[in-house]
Amino acid sequence: MADEVLLELRDDGVAVVSLNRPDKLNIYNLAMRDGLIEALSAVRDVPGVGALLLRANGPHFSAGADLAEFGTAETALEARRIRWDRDPWGILWDLPCPTVVALHGHTVGSGLEMALLCDLRLAAAGTRLGLPETRLGMLPAAGGTQSLTRALGPARALPVVATARTFDASEALALGVVQWVAEDVEADADAAARRLAALPRAPASAARRALHAAGDLPLALGLALERQLAESVAVAEPVAEADPRAGSTPNPQL
Repeated sequence: MADEVLLELRDDGVAVVSLNRPDKLNIYNLAMRDGLIEALSAVRDVPGVGALLLRANGPHFSAGADLAEFGTAETALEARRIRWDRDPWGILWDLPCPTVVALHGHTVGSGLEMALLCDLRLAAAGTRLGLPETRLGMLPAAGGTQSLTRALGPARALPVVATARTFDASEALALGVVQWVAEDVEADADAAARRLAALPRAPASAARRALHAAGDLPLALGLALERQLAESVAVAEPVAEADPRAGSTPNPQL
C-alpha cells in the first residue's frame, strides 16, 4: 500500500484508514488516490470489519487536491479524467459498514468531499471547511455536488459551492456539513466507530443501504427496498446504549 495512506484492521472490528501526507497538508494526489482505493477495497472485502474510521495524520485533515499534478497533463480536464479512471469515492460511498470521519485543521476541496461521503462527520473546533473549486475554475467533482446536496438540500448546498468560501466548525454544524463538534475529535470519532462496529453487522449494513437509497428512489420503491432488506436480516439482540459516541456529550441535533 502507498505510504500516503495507512490501514489498520483492529480486533474490535474497526478499520482505521489514515491520510499520511502531513508535511504536504494531506493534499490528495495520485499516490493517495491509489492508496485509498487499496485501503477501502480491503475494508470492503475483509471479513469482520464493522465500521470504518477515516482520519488524518498531522495538523490538517486535507487541504484538497494536489494542483501541481494538474500541470502534468495537457489540460485540467485531462487531469480530471486521469483521476476518474480509478476513483475511490464510489467504493467509500458503497461500503457495507458504517463510516466515521474525524476532521481537523484545513478540510477543503476533495478533503471535504471525501468526508461528505462518510456517515458520521465529527470536526474539531478549529476546523476550516469549504469547497473552493469554482473559484479555481473547476467543479467539486469528487462527489461534492451530490454528497453535499444530499446532506444539506439544494437550497443550502448551492451557496457553499457558488461562493467557494471557507467556514468554521460551528457554521458547518449549523448547516449540517458535520453532525457535531468534538473537544477531542480523535477520541470521540474512535468511540463512535467502536460503538458502530459493535452493532449486529447485517442489520447495520442493511440500514445503511436503505438510508443511502432514500436519496435516490421514489417513496414507493424506497419502502419496497426497506421491506426487502428487513426481511433479509435476522432479528438481532437490542443494544442497551443507543448513542454511537459511547459516553460523549449528546448533540441535540442527532
